[in-house]
Amino acid sequence: MKTISLISVGKLKEKAYLQVESDYLKRLSTFKVKIFEEKSYKEDLELEAKGVLKRVQEIRSKGSASLFLFTEKGKSFNSNEFSKWLFNKFQNSNNIIFVIGGASGHGSELYKIADGEVSLSPLTFPHHMTRAIIAEQFYRAETIYQGHPYSK
Repeated sequence: MKTISLISVGKLKEKAYLQVESDYLKRLSTFKVKIFEEKSYKEDLELEAKGVLKRVQEIRSKGSASLFLFTEKGKSFNSNEFSKWLFNKFQNSNNIIFVIGGASGHGSELYKIADGEVSLSPLTFPHHMTRAIIAEQFYRAETIYQGHPYSK
């Protein structure tokens, strides 16, 4: 099965946002999402990157996987474009890794090995909202791909 590994620096504690995230992820049928939370080090990007890199290596040890960082300067998509892009990536690999960085972004080592950057918006969102938005966008991408009316 196709899998997205979502690595997030910091732990999501807000139950309402966890519920929203869970509700969208349960609806997925063409791929599954695995969430990994890595320790935040109070804006020490390089230390945070070490934990993320270790997780990326662990995931890639089980098979190849493309790596994309969520950044405000990354490639912007509308929902239809994101759906097309995501499912095109799945044609090349059954595994995709996305990383939500810490409060100050990503460490330099992650930028060196990333296959690209994706932007949800030029705005900055708190992690709990970002994860809920990403979960919804994954579901929306799937419904667009399937021609389901949810995305209208």
